[in-house]
Amino acid sequence: MTVKRFRTATSLMVVALLAGCNDKGGDPGKQYGSNPDIPESRQYLVPPMSVPQAIGWKTGETPTVPVGLHIQAMANGLMHPRIVYPLPNGDILVVESNGPGTKPFRPKDYISGLIKARGGSAEKGGNRITLLRDADGDGVPEMKTVLVDHLHSPYGVAWVADTLYVANTDAIIAYPFKLGQTEIKEPGTKLADLPAGPINHHWTKAMVASPDGSKLYVGVGSNSNVAENGMDIEEDRAAIFEVDRLTGAKRLYATGIRNPTNLAVQPRTGTLFAVVNGRDENGPDADPDYLSSIKEGGFYGWPYSYWGQHVDDRVQPQRPDMVAKAIKADYGLSSHVATLGVAFTQGQKVSPQFADGAFVGEHGSWNRDPLNGYQVIFVPFVDGRPSGAPIPVVTGFLAEDKKTVRGRPVGVALDRTGALIVADDVGNTVWRVSAATATH
Repeated sequence: MTVKRFRTATSLMVVALLAGCNDKGGDPGKQYGSNPDIPESRQYLVPPMSVPQAIGWKTGETPTVPVGLHIQAMANGLMHPRIVYPLPNGDILVVESNGPGTKPFRPKDYISGLIKARGGSAEKGGNRITLLRDADGDGVPEMKTVLVDHLHSPYGVAWVADTLYVANTDAIIAYPFKLGQTEIKEPGTKLADLPAGPINHHWTKAMVASPDGSKLYVGVGSNSNVAENGMDIEEDRAAIFEVDRLTGAKRLYATGIRNPTNLAVQPRTGTLFAVVNGRDENGPDADPDYLSSIKEGGFYGWPYSYWGQHVDDRVQPQRPDMVAKAIKADYGLSSHVATLGVAFTQGQKVSPQFADGAFVGEHGSWNRDPLNGYQVIFVPFVDGRPSGAPIPVVTGFLAEDKKTVRGRPVGVALDRTGALIVADDVGNTVWRVSAATATH
């Protein structure tokens, strides 16, 4: 059979499988907070899949924000922007990237890849970092230029002591970089290798610097859904590393974290937090994504359990000793929202209701019906911990009929004026949300 015929046959099989799937998810609202509803898991040959067709934004279209806020496109025409990183001088770095590619390990990996590609996940990434300079803070950059190019699936970035650290999919690279520069010409130096390899199931490497700048924390996702490829290839995966910024020496800081897609340090306490993607193929609501503080030496369950002591029967051999010590996450974000961004408010205020908490980017589900996510929310904090119902902040990425999607939010950040910056990898746009004024 030719490759073309194989793909056609596979596509027809996917359509047939999807047509037979009618396993509806429950109310996502019941899965937000410190005590989310966790129903019994379900098993599938192929899980229910539902992905809207990516169509992009038409001229003049924008996402939706609540009354009192204003949204504008800060930059467009990008190549799969994933992370936005404001520098102390006001410049904003935009990491344009996608995965390096991996060979499907199972037939259903190939099938799910076809489905997810409908939603824009397979678009080519720029493998570069673009610099936006908005000197007057009006949200319209006077300069948009490529800072550094020819990277290897970059994701996390951190600037410390005139050095820009870039977490490629396989290594942290350090570049000499002074604020105000608009181009990096000097070659980077490898600080530390990161787990990668030919499978590299979760390729992103989130990164944040410690408050004193001496350490870099790096999130490394698992090499499978639930260790179905064996535990040998999971060495140093599903974990957060602590890396010495000067020597590159690294150690496991916390483990059992399936896919820590973004990291942030809470300004008031210095506590490390992560947003984490839960496991797939066990039902539309069984394992919610989460936002949680990360304890040094902590184990968070993967692959043996989720949300504390909920055992995943698919994992063999079972490890009741590991399940017993699994830490329950702080705050559920509901299932399959594909949480990819987190940013704490730091005194900057888009609105008074966002004075204390974290903005969270939800990229959107691919294996849940009805669809879930496709928005940026705000999670309120009380006494240093997430508390209360989430507040939708940026919506309208998903069309009303749920069949098409214009964009999908990824990384979030706050610029020096307090405006919320959102990377949109399907719309190839960076959005800016600020308080509405009489001129807006």
